[in-house]
Amino acid sequence: MSKSIVVWGGVAVVVLCLAGFAGWIVSLPSATAAAAPPVPRKEADAMLASLAPEGGDRPLVAIVGINDATETTDYLMPTGILRRADVADVVMLATGPGPVQLFPALRVEPDATIAAFDVAHPEGADFVIVPAMSRDDDPAALAWLRRQSQKGARIIGICAGSKVVAAAGLLDGKRATTHWYFLGEMLKRSPTIEYVADRRMVSDGSVTTTTGITASMPMMLTLIEAIAGRTKADSVAHELGVETWDSRHASGAFKLTRPFAMTVLLNRLGFWNHEDLGIRLEPGMDEVSLALVADAWSRTSRSSVSTFAASAKAVVAANGVRVLPDRDAADLPENRRMSTFPDRRPADALDGALHAISARYGNSTANVVAMQLEYPR
Repeated sequence: MSKSIVVWGGVAVVVLCLAGFAGWIVSLPSATAAAAPPVPRKEADAMLASLAPEGGDRPLVAIVGINDATETTDYLMPTGILRRADVADVVMLATGPGPVQLFPALRVEPDATIAAFDVAHPEGADFVIVPAMSRDDDPAALAWLRRQSQKGARIIGICAGSKVVAAAGLLDGKRATTHWYFLGEMLKRSPTIEYVADRRMVSDGSVTTTTGITASMPMMLTLIEAIAGRTKADSVAHELGVETWDSRHASGAFKLTRPFAMTVLLNRLGFWNHEDLGIRLEPGMDEVSLALVADAWSRTSRSSVSTFAASAKAVVAANGVRVLPDRDAADLPENRRMSTFPDRRPADALDGALHAISARYGNSTANVVAMQLEYPR
């Protein structure tokens, strides 16, 4: 067989694949539009009641992840917000020893392994927060979640962390939600779940689930209100840059669309334009802003994010999160160093990142990022 036949045969296969993919893109809806319906006061009160801790002791909150790929914002934002509020003892856990490599960016040192936590707290946690994980079937994570639930912990699944909670069998027959992209997969694997649309957060018994990566912000504010009251939650919300929050959500506004798929395709095909971007780690920086900005820039399909610092040692953020730099020193020009907007509140830092992404790559790419974060711009 001649070399030219092989080459042109390969070209033909690529053309046919692209044609098929283009046909699929054309079949997608051109846009989404939906309004968020109001949440009845009775429903909101019921959620607060379901999250209210028992007894007068300071609650213990465990945020669990697997070491090789746990979602960045799902893992760090609950930690940063709850520690900022100082209404509970918060520990970051990993299924095994060593650092937690987050996805799509950042690497952190957990406070303990789940085994060490069990020794220190045989009675279990009051709340367990479950981020999205690269694998829903990690046996150590699933077994530990079941044990914590049996000990009486309230389980909170953040974003696609709902799939992990479902895989542990803790959502069977319950009302729930999850990230729009993974909803069909979760319901196919756990068909007894009753999906609730148009809600950012859904509680059923001792399990609460959320939709979207950025949902951990209103979820943590709701948890703070359940623990310490509305005044405290309002104060923390103001510090975060969030003026209002509740369970309202326009689910119909978040789905796979033609502009979304086309933008991702074109950005990935333009691999020669891909940029490696860097964020300087500074002691005392806000870990919530860091997570949101790194997460956003890592979802453009045009850029990846790494961190740098003066040394290879972990940099301690404002609320005790220990972030490990990816490199010892910056070898990036200034125009490829991303700001975490230290002079802005975390919610404003996310808006700033989306604005910067729009200016650099176009508004369609910023919209793709917001859709992945399930963030109403």
